[in-house]
Amino acid sequence: MADLLFCEPTELYNILNQVSKLSRLAEPNYLCLLDVRSKRQYDESHVITALRVKKRDHQYLIPESVDLECVRYCIVYDSNTSSLELCIRRQLEEEEEEEEVEREDKEEDTELLPGPAVEFGQILIHFTRQPVYVLRGGYECFSGMYHFFRTQKIIWMPQELDAFQPYPVEILPGRVYLGKISQACNAKMHKDLKIEAHVNISMETTPYFIGNADKLLHIKLEDSPDTLLFDYFRHICHFIELHLRLHSVVLVFSTRGISRSVAAVVALLMHYNEETLKRSWAQVKKCKTNMRPNRAFVAQLLEWEKVLHGEYLTDISEPIY
Repeated sequence: MADLLFCEPTELYNILNQVSKLSRLAEPNYLCLLDVRSKRQYDESHVITALRVKKRDHQYLIPESVDLECVRYCIVYDSNTSSLELCIRRQLEEEEEEEEVEREDKEEDTELLPGPAVEFGQILIHFTRQPVYVLRGGYECFSGMYHFFRTQKIIWMPQELDAFQPYPVEILPGRVYLGKISQACNAKMHKDLKIEAHVNISMETTPYFIGNADKLLHIKLEDSPDTLLFDYFRHICHFIELHLRLHSVVLVFSTRGISRSVAAVVALLMHYNEETLKRSWAQVKKCKTNMRPNRAFVAQLLEWEKVLHGEYLTDISEPIY
C-alpha cells in the first residue's frame, strides 16, 4: 500500500512545469490531478488538467480514464485542506428516552472524519504504487498563489498538452525562479510571476531591464567545458540576495535553462542556506528534474563548496552528478 503525503503548492507548480522535449503534462502516466470539490466549484474554475472526482450514493468513484498503478504523480485537492490529521465533526448523541431529548444541555458525541481530499486519498493509496499526495491548502491556497493556472477547461486534447508552455520553475517560493531564454522574453510569464530582476547567463539578450545594472546581471558566457563560471558565483549570490532583501522577484536563466543557470542557482542555495553542494543540488533537482550542468560547472561548484565550508564535502564522482 502506498503512502499518503502532503504536497506543497510550490511542488505542484513545479510538477506542472516540468519538461522533457515537450511539457511532461503530455505524458499520459505523468500526472493525475484530482479535484474532489463540488461540481459547481469545479465548473467555476479548477487547476489546469484536473479531473473532477464524481460520487455515487455518497461514495467517491475511482476515475476509469487513468491507470493509477502507472501514474508517477497522483495529487488530490479539495477547497482548503491544511492538515492530514482528522477533522472533528460533532453529532448530537442519540437519546433513548423522550425526557432526555427535552434537556437543555444535550450531550454531544465526537466523531472523527477526514476532510474530502484526505478521505479520497485514503482510498487511492490502495490503487497506486507511488505515494498519493494531498495538496496543502487546497484549491483556495494554490489558486491564490498561481491564479494563472486556473481554468474552466475540462477536456485537454493531446496536441494542446504538447503545445502547453511551461513556466520557469520555482526555486525559492515567490522569490527566485529558474528558466530559459524564451521564458525570460515571455511578457505574460513576466507579468504573472511579477519578475523584477534578471540574472542572464547566456550570450543572448532580452527586452527587459536593458541598461539597468540594478535589475539586470548579464554574464556573457558560453556553455562549454572551458567556461569559468566560478569567478561569478559570489557576484551572482550578492546580486540575488540583495533583491531578496528588497522583496524583488528574480528570474535566473540561460539559453535552455539546464546548465549555466542551474549551476548559478545551486551556487546561490549553497551560499544563501549555508548548505553543501549535495543538499543544494538535491533541492534544485527536485524543482527541475531535467537539470544537466556540464561537468566543468560541477567541478567549479565543488570548489565553491570548499570556499564556503573550508573543505570538500560532496563526492561528485557519484552518478547523480
